Amino acid sequence: MVYDIKWIIPKLRQPTSSLWNLASSLTFAAVGIFSKIIMEWLNKTTVYNKHIMEKALSLRPKDVPLITVSNHHSCFDDPGIWGVLDLKHLLSRRTMRWSLAAHDICFTNVWHSYFFMLGKCVPVIRGNGVYQEAIDFCVEKLATGEWIHVFPEGKVNMFKENLRFKWGIGRLIFESPVVPIVIPIFHLGMDQILPNEPPYMIQTKKKVTLYYGEPIDFSEMLKNLRKTNASEVEVRSAITNRVQDELLRLKTITEGLHLQL
Repeated sequence: MVYDIKWIIPKLRQPTSSLWNLASSLTFAAVGIFSKIIMEWLNKTTVYNKHIMEKALSLRPKDVPLITVSNHHSCFDDPGIWGVLDLKHLLSRRTMRWSLAAHDICFTNVWHSYFFMLGKCVPVIRGNGVYQEAIDFCVEKLATGEWIHVFPEGKVNMFKENLRFKWGIGRLIFESPVVPIVIPIFHLGMDQILPNEPPYMIQTKKKVTLYYGEPIDFSEMLKNLRKTNASEVEVRSAITNRVQDELLRLKTITEGLHLQL
């Protein structure tokens, strides 16, 4: 029987108490430090263009939201890809991302639900389309200038195929009240750190390559889509295709760099 998650997003919308903020901060600190140890001490991680992400976290205006998108090869991708950030960002509950997470994997009982809620994860129901409460919630957060992370493949891509991206990313970018900064990220080797097969144990001495791409400028595209009164389907398709094209471009670059290490 699937765990009932109807209460989770209303709970996330409520004003947080001091106790909740403390628990959330401790969760981010524990997971962040653990991720940094795994990524930078116990494995060989090479990061390209880290300054792009650091600049977006430190220097973007408070009203400008941030969206990051990446491929999804392992259940350790998030938090692993953030383990390379500076501690001042990694340990800051206010700075760190909201992340869409599969309800049938991360929110299977009350204890798992509270853990992922404290880690600013939002339960998305795969197959429920772009007009579901999780996407609505993320649009609300973008309106306040916050950071949302999305795995647009919609699942762990164990065979590293070129999957068709889900249109939720198109809706988020289009409906953000302020044009967001959109940073594409591609990584390789994360599934070596946490394999997708039993016994699902963290591995060490593996090679990981992480590439931050230049922000995708959607200003002109969004302006033209609104000017031409494009349909919702056309809007979501155009934006999603642009994101997918960029991640595929980064895939080629990252694969080349990964082979050189």
